[in-house]
Amino acid sequence: MKQISILDSTLRDGSQGEGISYSVQDKINIVKALDDLGVAYIEAGNPGSNPKDMEFFAEAKKLKLKHSKIVAFGSTRRKGIKCSEDANLQSLLAAETEVVCIFGKTWDFQATEILHASLEENLEMIRDTVAFLVANKKEVIFDAEHFFTGYTENADYAMKALEAAVEGGAKVLCLCETKGGMMPMQCYEITKHVVEHFKTRSCVDRNGKAVSVEGDGACGVSVGIHTHNDSGCAVANSLLAVEAGASHVQGVLLGFGERTGNANLSTIIADLQLKSGCECIPAENMQNLTPICKRVAEITNIALNAGMPYVGASAFAHKAGMHIDAVIKNPFAYEHVTPESVGNSRVFLMSEVAGKSMIVEKVQKFDKSLTKSSPVVAEIVKRVKDLEHDGYQFEGADASFEILVRKAIGKYQPFFNLHYYKTSGEFPRFADDQSAFAQFKIDVDGKVVVTAGDGDGPVNALDVAMRNALEQFYPNVAQIHLTDYKVRVLDGKSATASRVRVLIESSDGDEHWTTMGVSSDVIEASYLALVDSFEYKLIKDLEKKFGKLI
Repeated sequence: MKQISILDSTLRDGSQGEGISYSVQDKINIVKALDDLGVAYIEAGNPGSNPKDMEFFAEAKKLKLKHSKIVAFGSTRRKGIKCSEDANLQSLLAAETEVVCIFGKTWDFQATEILHASLEENLEMIRDTVAFLVANKKEVIFDAEHFFTGYTENADYAMKALEAAVEGGAKVLCLCETKGGMMPMQCYEITKHVVEHFKTRSCVDRNGKAVSVEGDGACGVSVGIHTHNDSGCAVANSLLAVEAGASHVQGVLLGFGERTGNANLSTIIADLQLKSGCECIPAENMQNLTPICKRVAEITNIALNAGMPYVGASAFAHKAGMHIDAVIKNPFAYEHVTPESVGNSRVFLMSEVAGKSMIVEKVQKFDKSLTKSSPVVAEIVKRVKDLEHDGYQFEGADASFEILVRKAIGKYQPFFNLHYYKTSGEFPRFADDQSAFAQFKIDVDGKVVVTAGDGDGPVNALDVAMRNALEQFYPNVAQIHLTDYKVRVLDGKSATASRVRVLIESSDGDEHWTTMGVSSDVIEASYLALVDSFEYKLIKDLEKKFGKLI
C-alpha cells in the first residue's frame, strides 16, 4: 500500500475558522484524539504568535504520543536579518518539537508586493531558514504558500522557491492551494509536474554538495498537498494530488477553517484508505474515525455536520421505502462501504415514505412474528402517514416512534393518568426572576397528587411541576436532563395560531433520546414531548431491571 503521511492542522488552520477558539486544555485533548486516530503529524500552532500557543507547547512536551509528532508552525526569517536574530525562529526552537513547518512565498507577486523583497532575497530567506532549522536538528516541512497561483503566474520562479527549500534540507515540499480556487485537473497536472521534477533532478545545496534527505524523489524529498475549499474542491484536489504522486496530505479533520474551510481529512483518509490502496493511519484505527470526529466536534463545541461523508449521522441513513427494503436484504445495494468500517452505524429513518419494510424492521424488535402482511403493520403505516400529515416527523424522534409502535402492538402501559395541567405567565417577572407558574394533577394506581412549579417560562414551569409529581412514584425521573429544545412553526400563514412541532432531546448521562409533540398550542406540544421523554426513560429502566423487552 502507498504510504501517505497525514498532517492535521485542526489546532492551527482550523482554529482560524469563524467561531472557533481553543483553550490550552482543549488543544491537549484534541492532540490525544488525533494521536488515537494515528495521524503522522499534528500541526499545533505558531509558538511565536501568542502566549497561549507557547503555553501549549510547554504542556505538550509532557505528552507520551503513540503515533503522532507535534509540529510547530512559523514563517521564514524576516527580510534583512539573520536567522539567529529572528524572534519567530527562536520561538520555534524554544517549542522543542522534533518537526517544524515553515511557510514561504513561492508566488513572485507575494514576494515583491507583500514582503517587499527582491525575488532573489526571498529565495535566500527560504534557503537560510530551512538550513538554520535543519542545523538545529529539526525535521522541516516547507509549506509553499500560494504555490498553485504562483506556478500559473510564473512557474520558473515557483519551482526555484521549492528548490531553495530542498537546498536548505527540507524533507517535505507541501504545495499550498492557498486561495482555494484551483480546479482539480489543474491541481493534478501541476502536482504531477513537481513530483516528476524532483524524481528526476539531482539536488545540491548552495555549495554544490548533494543533498541527502529521506523521501520519495531522487533528491530525497516528498511532495505534499494543502488545499482550501473556496471552490468546493478541497477534497477532490487533495485526492488528485495523491494520484499525481503526492505522499503527504494536510488538512483539518472536520474541514473547518478560515473562509469556507480546509480539506476535510475525515473524508480524505477514508477515501484513500478504503478506496485507493493507500495507508494513512493504522488499519485497525479506521473504525475509530467516527468516534474521534465526534470527540473533536464536542471539544470544538460545534455540531458534527450530519451530512458529512463517512462520519456524519446521516452518512448511512436510509429513508425511502425502496432503499430501506433493499438495504435490509443486502446493504451493498445502497452503501458504498460498511458503516462499521469507519465506526459509524446504519440508520433507518421513520417517515411516510419509509414503507412497510422499515416498520417491520422496527416492530420485529418487539415481536419477531410480525411481517409485512400483518394487519398491525398496515395500521402503523397509516398512523405514521396521518401524523406526518399533521406535522409530526419521526425521523428525528425515534423515542416517540418507539412509543407509538408499543401502543399499536399492545406493548405499552401508561405510567400515570393526567387529570389536568395549568400554566400561567406573569410580566414583570417574579421576585426570584421566574416568569411562569404551573400546576399538575395526576394519579398513579389510584393515588392522586397535585404539584406545582415555577420556572423561566411556562414550559420550564410545567417541566418542574411534572417532575415534582412523577418523582414521588418514579425517583429515576430525576436522572433525566433536557439537553435541547427546538420549536418549528409548521404553518407561517396562520401567524401566532400556527401549529408547531416541538423536539426535546434528553439524556440520563448514559443514553440520549429525542421525543416530539405537535399542536397549535406550544405548551401542549411541549407537554406531549415531555411525556414521551419521561415514559421512554421509565420503559428503558424497567427493561434493564428485568433484562428483557417489556
